[in-house]
Amino acid sequence: MNENKDFKPFVPASKTLPEFTSTSIVLGIILAIVFGGANAYLGLRVGMTVSASIPAAVISMGIIRKILKKDSILENNMVQTIGSAGESVAAGAIFTLPALFLWASEWGTSAPSLVEIAVIAFIGGALGILFMVPLRKALIVQEHGTLPYPEGKACAEVLMAGEEGGDKASTVFAGLGIAAAYKFITDGLKVFPSEVHYEIPAYKGSGIGMDVLPALLGVGYICGPKISSYLFCGGILGWFVLMPMIVLFGPDIVLFPADVSIAELYADGGSFAIWTNYIKYIGAGAVACGGVLSLIKSLPLIIRTFRDALKGFGKGTATDERTNQDLNIKFILGGIVILALAIWIVPVIPINLFGAFLIVIFGFFFATVSSRMVGLVGSSNNPVSGMTIATLLVATIALKATGSTGQAGMTAAIAIGGVICIVAAIAGDTSQDLKTGYILGATPKRQQIGELIGVLASSLAIGGVLYLLHLAWGYGSTNLPAPQATLMKMIVEGVMGGNLPWTLVGIGAFIAIIVEILGIPVLPFAIGLYLPIHLSTPMMVGGVVKWIVEKRKGLSEKDKKDADSNGILYSSGLIAGEGLVGIFLAILAIIPVGDSNVGTMVGEFLPNMIPALADANVGNIIGLIAFALLTLSLWSFCFRKKKKA
Repeated sequence: MNENKDFKPFVPASKTLPEFTSTSIVLGIILAIVFGGANAYLGLRVGMTVSASIPAAVISMGIIRKILKKDSILENNMVQTIGSAGESVAAGAIFTLPALFLWASEWGTSAPSLVEIAVIAFIGGALGILFMVPLRKALIVQEHGTLPYPEGKACAEVLMAGEEGGDKASTVFAGLGIAAAYKFITDGLKVFPSEVHYEIPAYKGSGIGMDVLPALLGVGYICGPKISSYLFCGGILGWFVLMPMIVLFGPDIVLFPADVSIAELYADGGSFAIWTNYIKYIGAGAVACGGVLSLIKSLPLIIRTFRDALKGFGKGTATDERTNQDLNIKFILGGIVILALAIWIVPVIPINLFGAFLIVIFGFFFATVSSRMVGLVGSSNNPVSGMTIATLLVATIALKATGSTGQAGMTAAIAIGGVICIVAAIAGDTSQDLKTGYILGATPKRQQIGELIGVLASSLAIGGVLYLLHLAWGYGSTNLPAPQATLMKMIVEGVMGGNLPWTLVGIGAFIAIIVEILGIPVLPFAIGLYLPIHLSTPMMVGGVVKWIVEKRKGLSEKDKKDADSNGILYSSGLIAGEGLVGIFLAILAIIPVGDSNVGTMVGEFLPNMIPALADANVGNIIGLIAFALLTLSLWSFCFRKKKKA
C-alpha cells in the first residue's frame, strides 16, 4: 500500500537546484576518505563504527555555505551521500580483511595486496548499491510512513536547518580539535596511559578499568543509554561473574585453550589472561548465536521486502519526474553480472563461477535484510557482524565439503565474508541516504551515482589505511585488537580445523538464548561480553550523559532536542578527531630513526623528563581526571547556546 500520496519533498520535483556538481564530488570524496580512515581506526580499536552522514552534512554546510558562499541544500546532500560511503566500506573491510593479515604473519606468507583489498571493497560496495536500487520504491517510497530510517530522517532535518549550519559545523570541529589534542597527549606524548586498569585482589578473577579515550565517550553518547547499558551488562557478566567463577572453581585445572593451570594463568597474567583464554570464546559464541537469532527474527520482514521489491522492480522509466528516477535497470543487471565475473577472476577469492553466483545471491539476500533493518532500528543497530558470521559459517562448511581446505580455503572464506559484509554495510548506508534524499527532494539516480563514486574513492584508500595501521602496531595488539576480524578468523579456523573450544562457544550461545528470551537485544549484550569491559565502561559514561540530557527537568522539548543534537555533533567530532590522530600516530610509528622510530621517540620524551609519568598509579589518576574533564566538555557542548545572527 502506498502511504506517501500526500507527501511533499522539501524541494519540489518541478524545481531544479545544483546537486551533482564538481564541488560536491570533490568535497564528498575527501570526506569519504577522512571518515573512512577514522572509522577504520575506531572499528579496529573497539569493534564498532558510527554513521558519518550527519557530521559530513554539517561540515558540508559549513564549507559550502560559509566559505564558498553557495546555497543549495541538494548539493550539501550530495556531499554527505558520497562522504558517508567511506564509513560503510571501512566497516565491512575492517570486520573481516585484517584476518588475512593475521594469517599472513602466522603462515609466513604475503598479506593481500592493495589492489586485492581495493577490488574486494569495491565489489562489495558496488553490489550493495546496485542491490539497493530496486528496493528503493518498495522501502523508501511506498513505506515512507512505516519505516522511519532514523539516521536518514535526522540528516534531512539537519540539512533543512541549513541556516544554522555554521554553528553546527563549529560544534563538530570543536569536538574534532579537542579529541585530536587529547589523543596526541595520551597516545602520542604518553602523558598518561589511554587504558586505566585495576585488579581486585579480594574478588579473584575480576578486574575493572576503562579506555579513557574520546571516541568511546562519543560512541556511548550516540548509541544512547539503552545500547550502552546492554554493552556494559555484557562486560559485567564476563568480568564479575564468569571470570571469578572460573578462578574459584578450577584453580588446578588445565583448561583448553590454555596449556597451564587456571591458578598459574591468573597469577602470571591477572584478569586479562582469563579473559583472553576463556571469555573471548564465550563471547564469540554469544555474538554468533545473536547474529543467527537476529536473522531468524527478521525472516518475515525479509520475505515481505522481497515480495514488495519484485512488484516494483523495473517499473520506473526515464519519463518519471526528477525525484523518482533511478539508475537504468539494464545498467544495474549488467553491473551485477560484471561484478560476479570479477569475483570469479580475482585471485584472492579462489572460487568457481557458480560460487561467485552464490555470493551474488547471498549478497542480495543480506542487502535486503540490511535495508529493512536500518529502516526499523537505524544503522547503528544493523547486525552486519551477525550476517557476516552466518555467511562465514555457510561458506566455510561449503568450501570444506568441496575439498577447498587449508590456507586457500580459509582465505577464500574470509574474502567471501568480506564482500558480503561490505554489501550489507553499504546497502544500509545507501538506504539512509536515499531516505534523506526522498525527504529533501533529491534526484535518486544522482545519489546512486554519488554512492558509487564514494565507494570507489574509499575502496582505493582503505587498503592503504589497513597497511598503515598494521605496519604501525599490528593487528591483534593492544593498540589494534581488531576484535571483529579476530572473531571471524576464529570461526573460520574452528570450522576448518575443528580446534575451537566448542564447550566455551556453546556456553556463549546458550547465554545469548537466555538473553533473547528475557527480551534484551542480544547483539549489543553479546558484543559487550566479547569485548573487554574497558571498552564498554567509557561508552556507558557517554550513555549516562545522554540519559541525563534527555531527563533534565526545566527544559522544553525543543531545548532538549537542541541539546541532544549538539551532543551528537560534538560526539561525531570526538570520534573523527581521535581516528585521524590515530592514523597520524601510525605514520609516525613507521618512520625509522636509527633502531627506533619517530613515534617511539615522541612517546618517550616526556616520561624520560618527568619520571613520575611512568608510574602506573600516577598515570591512572591523571587518566581518570582527564576523562572526567572530557566528559564535562561533552556536557557543556550539549547546552552550548547558539550564536545570534
